[in-house]
Amino acid sequence: MTATADRDPELESFLALLAARRAPRTVDAYRRDLTALREWLGRPVSTATLDDFETYTAQLRANGLSTATLARRTAAARTFFRHLQLIGAREDNPAAEVVLPRRTRKLPQTLSAGEAERLIEAASGTSPRSLRDRALVELLYGAGLRVSEAIGLERHGVDLDERAVRVLGKGGKERVVPVGREAVEALRRYLARGRPYLDRRHRPELFLNAKGGPLTRSGAFLILRRLAETAGLEPGRVHPHLLRHSFATHLIEGGADLRSVQEMLGHADLSTTELYTHVSDRRRRDAYFAAHPHARRRDE
Repeated sequence: MTATADRDPELESFLALLAARRAPRTVDAYRRDLTALREWLGRPVSTATLDDFETYTAQLRANGLSTATLARRTAAARTFFRHLQLIGAREDNPAAEVVLPRRTRKLPQTLSAGEAERLIEAASGTSPRSLRDRALVELLYGAGLRVSEAIGLERHGVDLDERAVRVLGKGGKERVVPVGREAVEALRRYLARGRPYLDRRHRPELFLNAKGGPLTRSGAFLILRRLAETAGLEPGRVHPHLLRHSFATHLIEGGADLRSVQEMLGHADLSTTELYTHVSDRRRRDAYFAAHPHARRRDE
């Protein structure tokens, strides 16, 4: 097949338009998914029918592709055909009629309460950086912040007297999250004896790096990995979102109601928060089978 015959003008036009609106990585992902479909069809993607899509997805499932990958590839095709509908090149969207298997949502991983304490205690030094690390880990676990929210906090966003932090979440939505006594004390020590020694550039951000600039996302990840190693935890397992998961799970295990946890986490959908009830249920079940004498299996 020649290069000219292999061209798909409508697909290339769609990708060019997408490149003007979306990030390069997004465009590359669409290009890969739609090119794979075109190669399977052996003809332009714009000519695909519902039968083609059903056969294609069945083939992908037979090849062992995950439900998430199937959903992504189908979503790329749906967007392409929606574009064709908008410009009047197609009246239907065959990809929109494809029925995909339901995606199973993975339960979030969490730290046990004891592991969380060990991680926090690993940041026990008195140097400015150690005080910062203790304040950061206390806040991530004590308020359930996303890492972007924690590193985006400004000094005036923390109210130690009211024991609350004001954060800017997804979609620019602001929320106020209560903070526990331990986190408040860690923040108080950091602000009094840590941050002034790091603040060489008079930055507004709460968390600063060793050079006086704002702490970055990767910097927060590295801090947690270092603390995990000190605490005897697996470093690759510990990351900021793990502390957020642990915060939510431990709150629910302690009796907090779902709506309150949803508000503290800044979830738009309650079903996202409900995942943590399944984690709690699993923990209770495991604890029961490990501890109750009539629940243990006896070797016969």
